[in-house]
Amino acid sequence: MDGVFQLGSLALAADRLFAVVALWLFLSLGAWIGKRTGSGAGRVAWMAALAGIVAARIAYVVENRTAFAVDPWAALAFWQGGFTLWAGAAAGAIMVILLLGRRQRAMVALLASLAALLLAHAGLSHWLAAPVRPLPQGVVLTGMDGRKLPLDHLRGRPFVINLWASWCGPCRREMPMLIDVASRSDVPILLVNQRETPSTVAAFLERERLPISSIVIDPAGVMGDAARVQGFPTTLFVDGSARIRSIQVGEISRAALVAAIRDLQRSSK
Repeated sequence: MDGVFQLGSLALAADRLFAVVALWLFLSLGAWIGKRTGSGAGRVAWMAALAGIVAARIAYVVENRTAFAVDPWAALAFWQGGFTLWAGAAAGAIMVILLLGRRQRAMVALLASLAALLLAHAGLSHWLAAPVRPLPQGVVLTGMDGRKLPLDHLRGRPFVINLWASWCGPCRREMPMLIDVASRSDVPILLVNQRETPSTVAAFLERERLPISSIVIDPAGVMGDAARVQGFPTTLFVDGSARIRSIQVGEISRAALVAAIRDLQRSSK
């Protein structure tokens, strides 16, 4: 499996989709348990879910505080992902225990539902995760100056590839951050435009007042086709053995990018 669900031109990461489904199931089960036990389990499920989401986000921000220090407002961009599952689960369970402590039947049923959904989410996310696979060989890209850039020359060291297009809204939003991180990173970050002409890319960069550093052109979409990418933006993390270790589908936050690069460096040692 590749960890992505495709709905027309929209690509959804499997783990995010299952998180939404699991949340909906938890709230539905809470309402059902409340009716069966005559308790307020439905209301408690909503409060536990809210506490879990907030706690999971706060824990993630704290864990990646260095990245968020550069852009504190990004901590509110929850749609980009970035939640610490164990913190959210713990907060939700504590809320259930505190609010349903005197109604043990409802409390146990809701906690059991929470545990079952967490296990199902973890199992499905693992099953659908994109497998580690080799980076396709022979891919040649083009720099903004017209020079050829064979990706094979980067083999032996970790690097990051972000596939984007100027018509893609999320791509445009994350571009300034990606360029900034790329300018500071020891790990090469290539921002590979897909299926657009050099003049179109140059006009976009000039209009948005963005530097050409790290921007690479792939007019034929060779890289996206070779890596079987299904939507933009998509970020590939390649280790020193030229294997795609992980894939981020959709807009990526500074914290997620920095954390993934850190994991990539560790796996390449």
